[in-house]
Amino acid sequence: MKKYLLYGILAVLVLGAGFSLLKNANGNGEQYTLVEVKKGTIAETALAVGTIEPENEIKVKSTISGIISEISFKVGDFVEKDAALFKILPNPTPLEYAEAQRGMEVAQVVLTQVTQERDRQFKLFQSQLISKSDMEAQDSQYKEAQLKYKMAMERFQLLQKGRVKLSNKNIDSIIKAPITGIVLSREVFTGDPVVPLNNFQPGTELCAMADMNNLLFKGTVDEIDVGKLYPGMMADIKIGALPETKVMGKLERISPKAKKDGNATLFDIEILIQEVEGSKLRAGFSATAYVKIQERLDTLLLPERLVVFEGDKRFVEVKDGEKISRKEVKTGLSNSIDIEILEGLVEGEAVVQRPPREIQ
Repeated sequence: MKKYLLYGILAVLVLGAGFSLLKNANGNGEQYTLVEVKKGTIAETALAVGTIEPENEIKVKSTISGIISEISFKVGDFVEKDAALFKILPNPTPLEYAEAQRGMEVAQVVLTQVTQERDRQFKLFQSQLISKSDMEAQDSQYKEAQLKYKMAMERFQLLQKGRVKLSNKNIDSIIKAPITGIVLSREVFTGDPVVPLNNFQPGTELCAMADMNNLLFKGTVDEIDVGKLYPGMMADIKIGALPETKVMGKLERISPKAKKDGNATLFDIEILIQEVEGSKLRAGFSATAYVKIQERLDTLLLPERLVVFEGDKRFVEVKDGEKISRKEVKTGLSNSIDIEILEGLVEGEAVVQRPPREIQ
């Protein structure tokens, strides 16, 4: 008897489940939720991907050759303009050193000869045996010989010691900071050779400096959006490493020429960073910029996933009593999450939200 009672209970449960499935199949028991149309702010933006860079980055180079003997900073240090960065020890070839020494010795011999001749001419001038013009010519030769000897001696001292004093001014082989800023990188170490910068060669890059108070976002924007952009537009910049930091900027430059990246056509843009809240930015941070193209305030908004697109028409589902029906609407701006409702719905009206379909 108990066995038959158990079979009866199971039969009732199966029939109830079948009836429920049949009801859902007929559309009378389908689950859904209602979403109200609300007012809010929506903006159309252009997306740009890039990095944070200094507006002006300076590569420090040397105009003299030699070997790095001292480095007076560490990467990341704040350095004042004209502060010492590197000390370069001259490293002349044996031939250059010998030529400088012999040049100084020859200039000294010439100066000695001219000095002796000048003394003889001066005695003759005092005895009125030569004219004043002859004496002035001899003085000119003496001064010229003095200057040549001084130049030869200074060149030899600079090659030998790396420093010399000219007209109460120290001339040395110390490389100084060209600006006030932060040292971003260092490319040489103590003992490294230095090739000088001149008209025929770029020279050895010693380090890079920049004023980190003036930063730019440098990135690319797709050709679909570039036609909507113009200098002066405001941008909201998101830093990947600093998600809580608010960064605002103004669009400064748009490249007149596109470049290819795979199948995409992109344009370079630069955004001048104007406002930073929360953290200190560093050069090289990856960032995403949202350039505001247009904005609507206090407008009707609805999640875009609830709108059905059929050609040029847009539809939503609304509940009228116990009946669910489709209703055509007119839409405006979209940010891929919400969409602006221009016509067809009013604030507070409920729109049907179906459950997501299961993937079979």
